[in-house]
Amino acid sequence: MASEELAEIEGQISDIFRALSNGFQKLEKIKDSSRQSRQLEELTDKMRECKRLIKEFDRELKDSDYKNDPNTNKMLTEKKQSMIKELNSYVALKKQYASNLENKRVDLFEGPGEGFVEENVLLASDMNNQQLMDHGNQMMDETDQAIDRAKKVVHETIDVGTETAAALKAQTEQMSRIVNELDSIHFSIKKATKLVKEIGRQVATDRCIMALLFLIVIGVVTIIIVKIVNPQNKDIRDIPGLAPPAPARKLLWISD
Repeated sequence: MASEELAEIEGQISDIFRALSNGFQKLEKIKDSSRQSRQLEELTDKMRECKRLIKEFDRELKDSDYKNDPNTNKMLTEKKQSMIKELNSYVALKKQYASNLENKRVDLFEGPGEGFVEENVLLASDMNNQQLMDHGNQMMDETDQAIDRAKKVVHETIDVGTETAAALKAQTEQMSRIVNELDSIHFSIKKATKLVKEIGRQVATDRCIMALLFLIVIGVVTIIIVKIVNPQNKDIRDIPGLAPPAPARKLLWISD
């Protein structure tokens, strides 16, 4: 049985191999040279990390050689050789892509169209005057067509700009109307708040008057009751409009 360290290292190497496989498949679909170069640099870093892990796998294998049986050591050694072989295949693939990129850079520095210019010179030397005139007219027609296309693009751009300006103007007017409506709503809210406060003060005043009238009625009723119960009480004056109590009648006794 292999140790846990060897199993963990093998898992990390397998993950890197999967990443390298996916990376080179992605590299085949990239057409831009700069993007290919960046992708190749990332893959190169992964290959360096894989090489470091394979060395660590070999050291761990040598340290645990005495713990494992011969069959296990043989299997692990074959596994290491297989990983080295797979890594070398990716290294070769990387060199191939790097060589292709270098060739593309050389082609760019050589300058495009050098052979084409020479061919045009040869063709122009072989033409007669009529052919040269026809060729010049054709180039002028192509130039006029290119100018017409450019004018069309300019007119379309102007139309789009006009429509955009009209839309912005309409949106600005709509925003202005919204702001005015918000101002009206704010003014209405302030007016309603002031009216509510006035109503509240009026209600409070009415309540105070009602309470005062209630106290007056209670006082008058109290005085009337006291007068009725104790008419001889001189501390309480007669209530205006209320008839004085009838005097007490004395019975005359006839003596025999």
